Amino acid sequence: MRTPRVLPTLDEVDTGDHVCHVLDRADDVIDRSRAFVADGALHGDKVVIIGPARQAGSEFAQLVLDPARLKGSLLSAVRREAATADREGFRSLRVLNHVMPGFRTEHDGEWLRSELDLEEFAADTGAMVVCAYSGADWDLSALQQISCVHPHHLGSRPVSPAFRVYRTEQEGWTVTGTVDSDGAVTFGTILCTLLAHTPTVRMFCHTLEFFDAAGMSALADAARYLPDRKVILEGANETVRLAWTLSGFASPDIPVVMTP
Repeated sequence: MRTPRVLPTLDEVDTGDHVCHVLDRADDVIDRSRAFVADGALHGDKVVIIGPARQAGSEFAQLVLDPARLKGSLLSAVRREAATADREGFRSLRVLNHVMPGFRTEHDGEWLRSELDLEEFAADTGAMVVCAYSGADWDLSALQQISCVHPHHLGSRPVSPAFRVYRTEQEGWTVTGTVDSDGAVTFGTILCTLLAHTPTVRMFCHTLEFFDAAGMSALADAARYLPDRKVILEGANETVRLAWTLSGFASPDIPVVMTP
């Protein structure tokens, strides 16, 4: 089972990992790319680097997918690369995604969809995906949101979101931590993004500690975001279930089911 963890180095990246790598100013992108490619060769993985071709340099030209030149979505591109890796006998696909602020879409829902797609892709296929963000180019609130949808983290800058949402089984997602007023908007956006692509979202809540009033409102609003959608929370503790009921959210017009 996949569990959140902090990785000391890129060497620790394993199959199925989706890693948030926050780079410091002193980190050299080319050096990091070179180490990632070397690890791929060592373990028999096919390596893909996502980012501007000019940034990667000629050394990795054959490995680069430039987002500005992709035909179709990033998810489609990495799925094609994973299929190629399987046909060519590689152990797995290893993706280093250099995320630039200019590539972040104007709407957070679309940006989160891309990250959630990569999370689902890594978990369901066993690919390794490292999303590298320059700490100098992103503010702390953005990094907190970024970290929420990555179960694994690498980097010296401390980024500890109050909650995380990550894929654990092909039919569901795990929620950990506390969804409070600081993270309610992000949680609601994540849930709306998932509901836009499936009529029922299953969330495993065994390690969810609590929803505050803002978090519960975000859950209720997201569940009602589109018609004929439903959210199932499995393993919700007694405190969460009681707070949900006492706050008046356990209503037939709110399509949320909570189970122990």
